[in-house]
Amino acid sequence: MFIKDAWYIAAWAHEVKEQVLARKICNESIVIFRDKATQKAGALRDRCCHRGTPLSYGQVVDAGLECGYHGLVFNTAGTCVHIPGQAKIPSKACVQSFPLVEKDEFLWIWMGDPEKADVSKIVDYPYHNDYGKWPHKHEVYHVKANSMLMVDNLMDLTHLAYVHKSTIGGSNANAHIEAQMKVTPKDTGLHFIRWLLNSTPPPTYKKAVPDIGERVDRWMEFEFVAPGSVIQWTGGLKTGLDAQNNRDQEGGFSLRIFHGLTPETENSCYYFWSAANGYRQNDPQATEDLFHEITVAFSEDKGIVQAQQRMLDETGTSGLVDIVSDQARVHMRRTVTKLLAQEQQSAA
Repeated sequence: MFIKDAWYIAAWAHEVKEQVLARKICNESIVIFRDKATQKAGALRDRCCHRGTPLSYGQVVDAGLECGYHGLVFNTAGTCVHIPGQAKIPSKACVQSFPLVEKDEFLWIWMGDPEKADVSKIVDYPYHNDYGKWPHKHEVYHVKANSMLMVDNLMDLTHLAYVHKSTIGGSNANAHIEAQMKVTPKDTGLHFIRWLLNSTPPPTYKKAVPDIGERVDRWMEFEFVAPGSVIQWTGGLKTGLDAQNNRDQEGGFSLRIFHGLTPETENSCYYFWSAANGYRQNDPQATEDLFHEITVAFSEDKGIVQAQQRMLDETGTSGLVDIVSDQARVHMRRTVTKLLAQEQQSAA
């Protein structure tokens, strides 16, 4: 089951140019394209109303998206605007359209009731629009696992010392296990911050900022916005600089990451992420190096979560237990369950 009345990331904006883009979102086959005249992107059900052919087999023409089978053309609203050899267009000649909004380098799609598609509910991420202070690179992974398993992974950061020893985690598991953590529940998600005080900086930090020191105060701040957005600000300052009261200082390590999880099917999803360099903004190589480090780490996440999905497919979820580090994850799951129940009740 998926929350439908919500904004999901359908694509990075640059993925949709002259060519069409086919994606499956919440088990629905979607085709995304740009109107040639306005350059506005639109999202339609990937099924022609004539013979049921996927519209993604077609091409973008001046009037809209042309079906690759018999040439019917549809605009971004799903209305048929041209039928070869036929002057009158039947009123039923249309395909379902989905609200689609371009914002902060993303294309956001609403899969539920279009009357409820409130643009103000789209997550704000202004850092994508500030390449001066937050130069960044981004990626999208196709993950063969339920999107909620990927969100689970982001809610329990004790895994960093086990999965990411050589990059962003470091090898001191106790530092992660004993971190100070504060979780603040919200109606549509949660906020949490973790502090690893007077700890050894992990390899990624030392590569990025060689003079960061041997002991740092590290923070990991996350905000989850249901159903699939996680905003992260992570960094570290040399111990003694009062990082807990002033994190925005020069001389330390700092990065911002956006995580967007969009369900494809019950057992697969798209993982959109970006990594922004907040420490050597005028050095393009620093941004490249950071992207490489995060790519390695997130590939590790992808591998272990896909393995988890395969095992759960085989054995089911019975017998699994929660532990103390699951605090944020458990609240996240309860929030998603509550929102899904509210949506189902409203539909009924």
